Order: sequence, then C-alpha cells, then structure tokens
Amino acid sequence: MARKTIPKDIQQEIMTRIEQFNQQELQGECQYSAKFKGLFLYLNRADYGGRPHPIARLSYTGTIDGWEFVIYKYSRDDYDPDEWMFPGTQFLDGTIEGAMRCGLEAYTLL
Repeated sequence: MARKTIPKDIQQEIMTRIEQFNQQELQGECQYSAKFKGLFLYLNRADYGGRPHPIARLSYTGTIDGWEFVIYKYSRDDYDPDEWMFPGTQFLDGTIEGAMRCGLEAYTLL
C-alpha cells in the first residue's frame, strides 16, 4: 500500500535543511518555513520579518532529493502545475535547497 504521508524522519530532515539554508544563505533577509499535509510540503517565505507567503508546493516522491515542484501563482491564488515559465527554474533539481533558490528568483524579496 502506498504511503499517504511524508515520514516523520524525512519531515525532520527537511526542517533541518530549511533552518540551515535560512542561517547560511539568507542570514536574516528572509526566512523559509514549511507545512506538511499528506504527501505535500508547502514552502512559505517571510521577508524581513513579515508574515509568511506561499512560494511553492512540493510533492514527496519517496526520496529526500526527488521532490516535484509546483509554483504558487498569485494571479490565480493557487498552485499551478502547468506553469513552467518563471525565473529560477534552473535551480530545480529535486532538492529542497533547489526549491528555495528557485523561490528567491521567482519571487524577489519584498
């Protein structure tokens, strides 16, 4: 039977990676955060201490470095799996770090 949630150890590893990315690469300019629901990881970002805004939805494929990425589209107020024309796609490599780098290009800091 297929797994319907992201395993807890994977969730913990993702939270650790996000915190490391925030500390090492962003240094206070903004902060990424994540919410887990079923097989989805919702990646949000708060710029300059503001409230978090949606950036992307990632789908767990069974491996820590094989996430499927879907950008949040503000014009539709939804995640758009058909949208692939946005800045930052060169960073999409299946990793959480690649998704966060893409988010920085797709949605520049406010």
